[in-house]
Amino acid sequence: MHSPLERSLSPLSLLLFLWISSSTTTTTFRPAKAFNVTTLTFGESYSPLFSKFNIRRSPDDKTVSLLLNRLSGSGIISSDYYNYGFFSASIKMPSGYTAGIVVAFYTSNVDTFERNHDELDIEFLGNVPGKAWRFQTNLYGNGSVSRGREERFYVDEIPIREVVRNAAMRGDYPSKPMSVYATIWDASSWATNGGKRKVNYKYQPFIAEFKDLVLEGCIVDPVDQLLSSNCTDTAAALMSKDYSTVTPERRKSMRWFRQRHMYYSYCYDTIRYPVPPPECVISPSERQMFTSIGRPKSKTRSGGTQRRRPGGRSAKRRSKAAVDASRHQAAM
Repeated sequence: MHSPLERSLSPLSLLLFLWISSSTTTTTFRPAKAFNVTTLTFGESYSPLFSKFNIRRSPDDKTVSLLLNRLSGSGIISSDYYNYGFFSASIKMPSGYTAGIVVAFYTSNVDTFERNHDELDIEFLGNVPGKAWRFQTNLYGNGSVSRGREERFYVDEIPIREVVRNAAMRGDYPSKPMSVYATIWDASSWATNGGKRKVNYKYQPFIAEFKDLVLEGCIVDPVDQLLSSNCTDTAAALMSKDYSTVTPERRKSMRWFRQRHMYYSYCYDTIRYPVPPPECVISPSERQMFTSIGRPKSKTRSGGTQRRRPGGRSAKRRSKAAVDASRHQAAM
């Protein structure tokens, strides 16, 4: 039996947050400190997913490094599944020549639901020296992989995407319990300049460092979808946290960011989707900035000089990523 509060946490919206710093030696912003959440060791939170020989754990078990070399990439997976929650990590990207590389931090249940899995992605796309890392977000529901919902960005310290549930999405909206994943892998066929720039293993190993690991949510059995315990207190704590709401100020910042740093959106790709998918909220101010293939008309967001928000930082090598898959309270 679910409590009234647990039932009220219907999957109304999904939020993606990202914070970027150009520094490779210092951290200027940490999601764990900003949102007052508890960090975990690797052993308390994750297990190897693949290529254990390319996974390095620090002596205190608070940092894990994922390697990509000629032999393989590598990945980790959370020890449990969650129906909703807040999941974050501070991530230090490989430096130098990183073309063709993808570092991903995402939630998925593909290992349990192979044919109808759900997924929320943050994927960092490597580049050639002197060019910034880029990243894209995506989501799938019920195996809807043929209907990509990509948006690609440069970022600053603000929320960058919200997906509000729309009844017309039906099964396309992620709704089943998911695990949290972190991976590094060779995506030479598409990640950089449409596949024109490949991974160059002369510069191996490529190392992505994850720390400040946070998994906040109620653990659930992915098949029977039974809660591991009474989650009333967990649900109440999640709903009381700062990250559970997009404040007017954050929404203003998100709108500012999207207009200046988004360099692809499927919602404005009328060649791919003549009729925008139902979850798309078409902004007239955004629409006029994009071509019919969802790319910006201005060169600013596609490789030229970036305009900076006062007090912000451009997206380069070190990043802190957080996926907030919390479900806002709604009447049931």
